[in-house]
Amino acid sequence: QVQLVESGGGLVQPGGSLRLSCAPSRTFFSIQTMAWYRQAPGKQRELVAQIGTSGGTTTYADPVKGRFTISRDNAKNTLYLQMNSLKPEDTAVYYCWALTVVSTYWGRGTQVTVSS
Repeated sequence: QVQLVESGGGLVQPGGSLRLSCAPSRTFFSIQTMAWYRQAPGKQRELVAQIGTSGGTTTYADPVKGRFTISRDNAKNTLYLQMNSLKPEDTAVYYCWALTVVSTYWGRGTQVTVSS
């Protein structure tokens, strides 16, 4: 079974940066849209950023605009999220999501904690 595996989370001080990565556990094809979601304690999972098949179309949630950058390497089927100027309210579990021609896939998440 294909899984998406996130990495790069951790503890960072306010104003700091982290780069998240997401890669499949094995090669699979026809990945279309990919995205990052996050879920903070006691809150619903929310979309953070989304990127189209070629990487040319991106969408960001208002709270992260200008601070986060989503990108992808299609040769590696890898998704990235560069997070700068992190704030305590960015603390959450971050999940990778991928749409293919046959199904959607979720990662298990990586914890990001922003605290001094």
